[in-house]
Amino acid sequence: MEQFDYVVLGASHAGLEALRAIRAHDSDGSIAVLDREARLPVSPTVLPYVVSGKRRQDRIALRERGWFDDLRVDYRQQAHAAALDSAHSRLRLADGSEIGYGKLLLATGAAPAVPPIAGLSDVRFHVLRTLDDALALREAGRSAGRAVVLGAGLVGMHAAENLARAGARVTIIEMRDQVLPGYFDATAAARIQAAFHDNGVEVLTGRRVASVAPRAGGCTVQLDGGEPCDANLLLVAAGVRPEVSYLAGSGVTVERGVVVDAFMRSTAANVWAAGDVVQTPSFFGDATPAGGILPDAVEQGRTAGMSMAGDPGVRAYPGGVSLNTYGFFGRRALSVGRDAPQQGGADWEVLVRGGEGSDAYLKIVLRDGRLQGVFGVDVLFDPGIMWELILRRVELGARAKALLENPQDAARALMSGLWR
Repeated sequence: MEQFDYVVLGASHAGLEALRAIRAHDSDGSIAVLDREARLPVSPTVLPYVVSGKRRQDRIALRERGWFDDLRVDYRQQAHAAALDSAHSRLRLADGSEIGYGKLLLATGAAPAVPPIAGLSDVRFHVLRTLDDALALREAGRSAGRAVVLGAGLVGMHAAENLARAGARVTIIEMRDQVLPGYFDATAAARIQAAFHDNGVEVLTGRRVASVAPRAGGCTVQLDGGEPCDANLLLVAAGVRPEVSYLAGSGVTVERGVVVDAFMRSTAANVWAAGDVVQTPSFFGDATPAGGILPDAVEQGRTAGMSMAGDPGVRAYPGGVSLNTYGFFGRRALSVGRDAPQQGGADWEVLVRGGEGSDAYLKIVLRDGRLQGVFGVDVLFDPGIMWELILRRVELGARAKALLENPQDAARALMSGLWR
């Protein structure tokens, strides 16, 4: 059985950042990176642009093989984890081989969630999580006269736009009462939905799919109200679930994902986890959804890698703060942080610019004078700086109105003072 000081299971953002952090502190330890894909690692966030043709598939790798070689890392592709024996610090792969580790990082990400819809398994449908998925969807979209997209999250909305641009008649079906739930507030979502309507995309919110049945050249999607939607192409974009199938009986606690502490340590000795595979708390200490975004994956990976290597500079992961940028039909929407609760008290304040009939829209959410969230459509601001202002719990006070009027310059001025 081969033995390594460190084994990193997964090679997307979290795994790569952890690898960089490990090697920055430990220049000599042996490291193996096990990637289940046959291709070089890519980010799921770039896949919609592969579908649209805006990005070439040969120019989207997060790292080239030479990068791993330079770090003296044993990088292995098509290495599928089958089982983890944390009691004996070894990992069994799908080919039957075993690898021992001193410290292990679980960064296996997530897989598409397939809802339990009657008949769905009997028809051909697409998902979008890997490069192969993107290439298959792009090819199918070239000849799809009628497309149905199940789910109005970022993946579903991106794909629907690309399919519409390719000439398909597209219907989006979302069971919640707005598009992009969990990403944007209701007003921003309504503006985005209106743009899709104006570009010929039908959007059905607050609707569920009762069943799916095959038909010549495609399938029929039956809605809960009885209406059928025929489709030549069906895309299931109903979210993702953590990839934890190999952890049964491992000693690693899994709830909505792998349970970790503030240093990304799992409940099993010498096992860490980071990225979409983990269940992490919200930065706000409430039920606000956390995780699932690129900046969080990078931060978690850095924290895990530093912790694994014993780097004294490691800091506790502060918790998840959502950050989303979304381009649609030549327009742009941004969201950072959380919205105000419906029954918020006097400590909450909501500032809004852009009412009915205005193209640009911006909402700033404060609690006790500190930024909690920013939501905008066609308003220019740097989401990364807003993210930092939230994480640093910056007291805005009277500067909140300046932030509303000119979010780009006001936020930069605030951060400039903090960085000095």
